[in-house]
Amino acid sequence: MGSSIASALVGNPSYEVFATDHSEAKVQQSGAHFLSLDRLLEKSDIIILALKPQVLPALYQQLHTIQNKEWISIAAGVSLETLTGQLGTKNVVRFMPNIAAKVKKSVTAVCFETLCCEDLRAKAMDIASLFGSAFILPESQMAAFIGLSGSGIAYVFEFLHAMALGGCKEGIPYPRSLQIAVDTLESATTLQKLTNRNPVDLLTGVCSAGGSTIEGVEALARNSFDHAVIEAVCQAAEKTKRM
Repeated sequence: MGSSIASALVGNPSYEVFATDHSEAKVQQSGAHFLSLDRLLEKSDIIILALKPQVLPALYQQLHTIQNKEWISIAAGVSLETLTGQLGTKNVVRFMPNIAAKVKKSVTAVCFETLCCEDLRAKAMDIASLFGSAFILPESQMAAFIGLSGSGIAYVFEFLHAMALGGCKEGIPYPRSLQIAVDTLESATTLQKLTNRNPVDLLTGVCSAGGSTIEGVEALARNSFDHAVIEAVCQAAEKTKRM
């Protein structure tokens, strides 16, 4: 995830991007300039903590000594309260991106510490928008966001696979069926975005009386499709709360 964010920033002339990692080659692949951690902390104005949450505690003492810096964390499950306490500043933002950051299509939740300065708020939204779309949410909704988007992208992959299997069962080879399913999903989401209509309105518009589509929609209802998706979102959110 850190490499994906670095790559997006490197392409923007507003930012000079430094990164550190155990692998200098990995940093170079992202297009960022490799620096040691000490030099990176010295030279950077905004520091993105693209680390696994279990790694952070070993760094807090060193990070706390750095003054007048602004921080963005993508460490899952590490609260703003913990970050501000350990970093010694209120200028802290949390990002929760999803895996599509790799192709600059992430959906990212952005949570601000209450006393975070306006300048960092603006910069954080600009940074998040470079690798996809960004939604400002209170931290209390972070678990729900993970269930809906961070984990939810996996449900979409599952749906695409099931659609492709259905096409395969009806005689279209799986690779071709998957292509059709992917393009169908894109056509549906594009139509909803452009019209801004409720999905139920769009769905009923496709269902002709006594037609084939209503048969398929009824099959989804009979097999508790809506319930299964709602449960998936909620179960992932609840698991996040327990972690």
